[in-house]
Amino acid sequence: MKILSKIITIIIVIAYPKISFSQETNNLDITEKQALSFSRLALDCINREYPNSLAHYAEKEEHMRHTPSEMHPVFYGCLDWHSSVHGHWLLVRLLHVMPDLSNRKEIIARLDQNITAEKMAGELRYFTEAKRVLYERPYGRAWYLQLIAELTQWNDPKGNEWLKHLKPIGDLFVRDTKEWLPKLIYPVRVGTHKQSAFAFGLFLDYARTVKDVGFEKLLLARISDFYEKDMDCPMSYEPSGEDFLSPCLMQADLMRRTMNSKDFAKWLSKFLPVIPKDGSENWLNIGLVKSQTDGRLVHLYGVNISRAWALKNIAEALPKNDQRKASLLKAAKIHANNGLNSITDEHYSGSHWLASFATYLMTNRGIH
Repeated sequence: MKILSKIITIIIVIAYPKISFSQETNNLDITEKQALSFSRLALDCINREYPNSLAHYAEKEEHMRHTPSEMHPVFYGCLDWHSSVHGHWLLVRLLHVMPDLSNRKEIIARLDQNITAEKMAGELRYFTEAKRVLYERPYGRAWYLQLIAELTQWNDPKGNEWLKHLKPIGDLFVRDTKEWLPKLIYPVRVGTHKQSAFAFGLFLDYARTVKDVGFEKLLLARISDFYEKDMDCPMSYEPSGEDFLSPCLMQADLMRRTMNSKDFAKWLSKFLPVIPKDGSENWLNIGLVKSQTDGRLVHLYGVNISRAWALKNIAEALPKNDQRKASLLKAAKIHANNGLNSITDEHYSGSHWLASFATYLMTNRGIH
């Protein structure tokens, strides 16, 4: 077994060679090989109905008499609704940023098959036939609006057709979120789906992309209320055993969207004083995984990837001469290498979603 484990590790490292940041831009550049691997994982799962983990709300018995694909004609695969949404986003993102990708026609054909007016009407019916205002709030809804933002920025004729079909649910999610935010008294600081900081970041990116000024103003006000006065975030408590998002780093990644470079640098000094100024790299330990078949424990691979993009984005937002940049980027590289090396098709517990996080990281999606 030990020999087999070593062989698998070698294969993984060969498939996803260690990455490096551009010295000029601090950017990561996704390769054709990586893009093909990520797209294949998404194509493998977006129409795979089982296994399926339903988080389903039913008001009456008839709401229970449906298969996953009957309830969700589009987003039934990849184990759960939100993973299917960001699996679709992954494919759109690669179409957008890699126009010469060799399996482009296959991706377009599959998305054309999935995102139709009829099927999206079925998706909308799910959200309106019962009081499902809590369903996939905020994580899945944030990814859905990210999908709409991606299609809006791509501005491709085929993408615009899909966007038209997706927009009604997006509009519903925005209305629901605008009603929810004024009622939310406290932020949600967990490292999993309910976290508010990560979702607010994607909400804000969406609002700015589609030029929804009212939504942007509401988000900025709530972000300021929740996070602007925070200090001394306890990084030493991270990660929790099932995290795939860092509470501290996702909050910092959110706040850099709301401030100029100078003000963000001052805020970060109070919020994360633990960041070294000497260029050291081993100041933030990676998340460790002992079981690749346990879907909750595998979250720690995701926390390494999402930490990587947050660390990189934070460094990008600081002034050029800020002494923390080097340590942030070194920690980002370590986390990125570990996270990318964990992506295989061997276990569905990770293969159904980790490639989406990797694509977000490797295509520099968080930086505009």
